[in-house]
Amino acid sequence: MRSPISGRSWNALSPWPTRRFASWERLVRRMEPGWSSDEFYPISAYDNDLDSRDALDEVMRTLPAEGRREGALGRLLAWLDARFHAVTLPDPERSLRPRARPTNGRPEEELGVWWKRKPVRVPWAE
Repeated sequence: MRSPISGRSWNALSPWPTRRFASWERLVRRMEPGWSSDEFYPISAYDNDLDSRDALDEVMRTLPAEGRREGALGRLLAWLDARFHAVTLPDPERSLRPRARPTNGRPEEELGVWWKRKPVRVPWAE
């Protein structure tokens, strides 16, 4: 798989961040066309994908500031985050929190914005 920004193969990265980027991209792609009700995607998979985004945040913190903003990984993550933002809505009530919880144990105010949004169309029974 090639990044649309850098043109690099995912294999050019070490396996752990590669899997996290792939997970985040798959989530965004699932959400963009509007989830098919025929596609099984449990809420536990959704919170795993949000946990992957948390892990990417940690990876990005290890890069120099310039690399986070202007490097290929920073641009790729910004591109995926913008796509995620476009297919989600603010969720100030944290309506998904009873079923989608971060595994990092951080207080709510320290969670990334991705935990504070919900899909435009929630594919799980409400």
